[in-house]
Amino acid sequence: MTDRPALTVTLDSDTFKAFYYLKEELTAFCRQEGLQATGSKAALTQRICVYLSAGKKESAKAEKRYAADIGELTAESIIEPNIVCSEKHRAFFKRELGRQFSFNVLFQNWLKENAGKTYGDALEAYRKILADKKANPTKIDKQFEYNTYIRDFFSDNQGKTLQDAIRCWNYKKALPGHHRYERTDLAALYEEVSL
Repeated sequence: MTDRPALTVTLDSDTFKAFYYLKEELTAFCRQEGLQATGSKAALTQRICVYLSAGKKESAKAEKRYAADIGELTAESIIEPNIVCSEKHRAFFKRELGRQFSFNVLFQNWLKENAGKTYGDALEAYRKILADKKANPTKIDKQFEYNTYIRDFFSDNQGKTLQDAIRCWNYKKALPGHHRYERTDLAALYEEVSL
């Protein structure tokens, strides 16, 4: 099994990208090197890649948004550009859709992409999003590689334990390349364990 290299300034960016590092490791490296240590795992990874390849210290730029004064919301109201999902919006959607309403990511994205349509259109879109979520399994974002791996492991290996899945995950993340489940990862379960 290949040992994963330590995350240091001597590591080249291609090698860094080939291995799996925990977000906590990325954050610690950023703090140690004076890089901005906030943001998603993907943002930290990108920041470290730039630093390892070019020595540049990039910082995340937050875009400040302001809520528009939208007045009373009705189904005929127009969705404003650069919408900020406020308590006024939440109250409208709860009134129209029920107390179980919550702003999920898909719906927030739909609102941002559909400025100029009506809130009646938004109500229909929310109902469709919920129906689609029930009909199709949720895609796990790239930054949640562990969750995706464990789900795929159990999909292919009914009867195996969580400890089996974790052992295979630990084997996989120590290898260079992608960190998606493959049936060959089961080799980790059959290796001799020396105590």
